[in-house]
Amino acid sequence: MKKENKLTESRSDRIFNFISTVILAILLAVIAYPLYFAAIASISNLNSINNGDVIFLPKGVHFDSYIRIFQNNRILIGYRNTIVYTVLGTILNIFMTMTGGYALSVKFPGRAVITFLITFTMFFSGGLIPNFFLMKDLGILDTIWVMILPGAVSAYNLIIARSFLTSGIPKELFEAAEIDGCSRLRFFWWIVIPLSAVLISILTLFYAVGHWNSYFNALMYIYKRELYPLQLILRETLIQNSVPIDEGTMDPDIVVQMTQIKELLKYSLVIVASAPMLIMYPFLQKNFVKGVMVGSLKG
Repeated sequence: MKKENKLTESRSDRIFNFISTVILAILLAVIAYPLYFAAIASISNLNSINNGDVIFLPKGVHFDSYIRIFQNNRILIGYRNTIVYTVLGTILNIFMTMTGGYALSVKFPGRAVITFLITFTMFFSGGLIPNFFLMKDLGILDTIWVMILPGAVSAYNLIIARSFLTSGIPKELFEAAEIDGCSRLRFFWWIVIPLSAVLISILTLFYAVGHWNSYFNALMYIYKRELYPLQLILRETLIQNSVPIDEGTMDPDIVVQMTQIKELLKYSLVIVASAPMLIMYPFLQKNFVKGVMVGSLKG
């Protein structure tokens, strides 16, 4: 019976793995606990939070702050806007990145110059004021397109796509398809896209998270409050202490309750704003490491 060769770890490897595990566990706790605290604080009694009783478990569980969130039109509109910006922006990003990466993966005169110019934009930009006048001249200022078009493609992700398609799609595959009468466009749609599922999934995660967390463009280029994304409303809540609550009455009996709900909304909004990305990440996690390593390939 053939014995299996098992790779044994040396003493130094075990020490290194143990120390790495401890450090990563500490980092995980430091990063995860604030979000966990926001989750349990959002359903706890405000007095318990102020007294320091809420540490690992919620106290006086209730969901009034979440009820208020989904009853407030301004927050719901912000949530809708963020979903629209994320979906449309990510679709455009994937289209531009995959087509651009595929074009750059094919050898043609001037490819090195174009690649250099794309890389150049990663380190130098026109600046905030020229960008503002550019948005104005394009006629997209104070519209939904100012949240989508300016970031239509990321130079970094474009280079990743180029590297993946250069090294991951054999040139011989196109030559064989070309013999059968396959055009470049058809080859891209029916062969390149299916073989790039890992790349597309990780680019989708990168772009979607970027759009979901984006607020600076809205802060600079959007003035209509009905176009505000959720992150801008969250910024007003956490930084400017301005929580949007529809106060239809001034009854003194509910003033205390309104004040407590206003404070708890800060925690609830953090959870509501983070939940979609936290839900999406596990489905793409299996491709995350593999997708990141694509950028290390030379093409």
